[in-house]
Order: sequence, then C-alpha cells, then structure tokens
Amino acid sequence: MRSQAAGPLVQVEDLSVRFVSRDMNVPVVNGVSFTLDQGEVLCLLGESGSGKSVTMRALMRLLPPTAQLGGKIVVDGVDVPALPRNRLGEIRGSLVSMIFQEPLTALDPVYTIGQQIGEAVREHEGVSQRDAMRRALELLELVQVPSAARRLAAYPHELSGGLRQRAMIALALSCRPKLLLADEPTTALDATVQIQVLLLLRELQRELGMATIFVTHDLGVACEVADKVAVMYAGRFVETGSIEDIMDRPAHPYTQGLLNSTVSENDRDRDLVSIPGAPPDLTALPPGCSFAPRCAQRRPECEARMPALSGPAGHQSRCILPAIRAAA
Repeated sequence: MRSQAAGPLVQVEDLSVRFVSRDMNVPVVNGVSFTLDQGEVLCLLGESGSGKSVTMRALMRLLPPTAQLGGKIVVDGVDVPALPRNRLGEIRGSLVSMIFQEPLTALDPVYTIGQQIGEAVREHEGVSQRDAMRRALELLELVQVPSAARRLAAYPHELSGGLRQRAMIALALSCRPKLLLADEPTTALDATVQIQVLLLLRELQRELGMATIFVTHDLGVACEVADKVAVMYAGRFVETGSIEDIMDRPAHPYTQGLLNSTVSENDRDRDLVSIPGAPPDLTALPPGCSFAPRCAQRRPECEARMPALSGPAGHQSRCILPAIRAAA
C-alpha cells in the first residue's frame, strides 16, 4: 500500500474544498499548500471557521458527500485523492490517524475502550483477539492511563474527560501511524489536564517519530507543540513560518491581532486589543484581501486584489505591508 518516497512525508499542493448543494457553493479551503517531514509538528492556527479542521479532514478524505476536493495530497507516496473509496480504510489508522476534538462523541458508547482499540489493531494488523487486547493494554499504559487493565473494560461515559482524551490518543496510535492529526484535542479539558495532554502528545510524537498536524486557536498550545505554524484565515494560509517567527516577528496584521488578543502571564497590566468585526461570509468573499475589512492598516490596494504569499522561504505572509516597509 505504502511506497517509500524520497522527500517530505506529506505534500499538499493547491488544496481546495468546496461544499456544494442545490442552494449554495461554499469555498471552505482555497489553495492551501505545505510540506511536512517525518517527525515535524505543524500547527494550524486561526479563528473558528477559518478552514483548519476541513483541511485536516481532507488529508483522510473524511469529508461529507457534498464536498468537492481539489489539488494534490500525497502522504508517504500515497495519492490520497486518487484512492478508491473502498480502499480508504487501508490508510485510515495505519498511515494517517486522527484525534478528534470531543472524544465522548468520537468514541462508540456501546463498546468498551478495550474493544474499540482492539478492533482497530485486529483490522489493520491481523492479530488474534488476545494479542489485540494485549496491545490495547500497552497503549493505555503508553498514554499514562492509571489502572490501565481496569480501564480496558470501561465504557467511554465511565471515564473523565482527561481519561477519555488519553483513550482517544491510544486509539489513534494503535496502528502506528506515520502522520497524526490532532483536531483541538484539549478544547474540552480544564487547564491542568490540557497541559498534561499537551506534554504527553509532544513526548509521544518525539518518541514515535510521527509527523503531526495540530489544529488550535490557542497560541499557548501552539507554543507548546509546534515546530512550524500556518495561520489560516477565510480558507487560506495568510502567514507561515517557524514558531519563533510567528511569535516574535509576526508579519500579517491578522497574526498580530491574534497575539494582541491573547493573555499571557507577562501581560497582566496590558489591555487586550480585540480584532474588530467578524470573519467574512465564505459565500461572498471580498475581491481583495479577505482580512482587509477588519484591518486597521489596510490600504486601497488591499481591497483590489488578493496578495500572494511572499517573503523569505521560511517565513511568508499574504500581505503587501512587509514589502512596503522593507522598501521604505
């Protein structure tokens, strides 16, 4: 199934996703491109509705029938869009796996945790029931679930939010994926458990050598887990760079707005500056920069055309301002 291809583990070029129905045609992801090497962590950052989760689901073809997928997606040499639908199960879990935002709805309520992890192992690795349950126990211990043997027989509703999230991580890791997708896996958890889960994910990612794509709207989470960051707005990448570039030298006004509206322990006496307005209607995007109606630094040319990503190869933004400042 897999072909060992030279180069990046993940190659995405000009990815587009549209939701099409009788009444509407909504462009949700517009021309997204990136690469990811084995062992790297990419964080997709942005407000709700910016296209982060849809981008992630496109990598596994976990999209509704109304979705139209365009562009190139290659994971470990596998052309994902070209796979017949009846073969998608061969890559889901074994090549690409996903940690969903809310484990209580993602886990099956009528099966125990052990049964759900064991079924995934048996499906992809063809082992016996006994070996699958042994593997399930090892995975729960790997993700530091206390009394792991007893939790095998527990149903999802019998576990706390933190333990359910750890069980979801164990399920996602059950078939040793090369690419792990994490869709805001700490949103429903309290602050203390969030830190525990983040540290656990980073530790497991380094130990197992997985490439990881992490979706969040929380800059603190991005700082904990990311090697590089892509900031999304209205279905496009508006800035890409290392975590240091994004945090210390943000080039796009939207990224600057996200930073200014985030609380940190060093800014207790600073007033928060919110981003005015609301994200645009995806069915009626403006002809120029999508962020221009909310941008205090906009110029007439911003509203005329959509800027291309520009700047050094390691740190690019979809904005005309950095080039204007550099030329001044």
